[in-house]
Amino acid sequence: MKILHTSDWHIGRSLYGRRRYDEFGRFFDWLIDTIKAEGVEALLVAGDIFDNGTPSNRALELYYRFLCRAAGAGCRHVVVTAGNHDSPSLLNAPRELLRFLNVHVVGNMAEEVTDELVVLNDIHGKPELIICAVPYLRDRDIRRAEAGETFEDKGRKLVEGIRDHYRVVGDAAVAKRSGLGGKLPIIAMGHLFTSGGQTVEGDGVRELYVGTLGQVRAEIFPDCFDYLALGHLHVAQRINGSEVRRYSGSPIPMSFGEARGRKIVITLDVDANDVKVQEITVPNFQILSTVRGDWKHISDSINTLKKEQASVWLEVVYEGDEVIGDLQERLRELVEGTGVEILRAKNMRLVERTLSRMATEETLDDLTVDDVFARCLVAHEVPQEQQSELIAAFSEAVAALHEDARLGTLGEL
Repeated sequence: MKILHTSDWHIGRSLYGRRRYDEFGRFFDWLIDTIKAEGVEALLVAGDIFDNGTPSNRALELYYRFLCRAAGAGCRHVVVTAGNHDSPSLLNAPRELLRFLNVHVVGNMAEEVTDELVVLNDIHGKPELIICAVPYLRDRDIRRAEAGETFEDKGRKLVEGIRDHYRVVGDAAVAKRSGLGGKLPIIAMGHLFTSGGQTVEGDGVRELYVGTLGQVRAEIFPDCFDYLALGHLHVAQRINGSEVRRYSGSPIPMSFGEARGRKIVITLDVDANDVKVQEITVPNFQILSTVRGDWKHISDSINTLKKEQASVWLEVVYEGDEVIGDLQERLRELVEGTGVEILRAKNMRLVERTLSRMATEETLDDLTVDDVFARCLVAHEVPQEQQSELIAAFSEAVAALHEDARLGTLGEL
């Protein structure tokens, strides 16, 4: 059976305020073409289908439209598991209907472990493959909190819970295979962080983990898995160098940090005796680029991009020695009327000067919350005409918080 492994679509993700629905649409068009060209019979999507638990109507439309098109492209089975960004109930809601399209959805850890097993049949209706469709395992599903437990205790119980769940699912898959007869391959899916996994700035993964909390060692996975299709890390990579235990990574760069890496999907040729793995490069649907340095280097680089007449989303990091207070204005003039669009500009010199002054002359004890907010507006170069409105909104938010706290105290009395 020909299988395609992908994950971390994050439909609905924006980049510094820019919606990216066109990119997602073009990726799905490409993926349909790839399914047809490669003769893919089963698609595995290992979590983080959406960027948040309440996706927009446009995001939902892209998702359901793709699933319908996949069935018509020769892909006989689709297996979708939830990631930490997904709402389990939202993914699960239409699953009975989606089964008529041979789309199998597992949004949360099942009460019966056999409900996480999906048997894929060949064109003659005979069992050909067993999928252990394990979704993102949430803390509340696999760990029982106890009074007085330490941070280390919590981390240890999380890892033990994940290990035990994969062991039980693996045992159930082996038992299912014995009942069906023959040597059916077993493929497991998952959405988690294996220790040593590579992350990049801006992917939102590193921020979820403190120390080794929630990270698992590759050894926890049972040997019965012929292939392990993982999601969660946005960089495509092998686990401990294994050819058959992999992260597919995100197919679209989710940050400027990811734009420097190669994006792929993974195809598998699976039979009873072997798994052959191939990487397919995903095209770049929107150019993302970072320019950093002094003003001359930045302006020269942008002028070069302008000559290429390409549509580029740009991140600019000014690191020159000269203090430039009008960096935003200069950049706007430089790219006006071109296909170059600056989504983020960071003036490191101004930030360092502001933070240095705060460090040498003031401490947080000397500042009110309004003072800190005002410093942030300066550090982020918010235009003066916008500051008064933001300060007013901030003051209202702080007042609301104090009011909620006051009402909560009265309620306790």
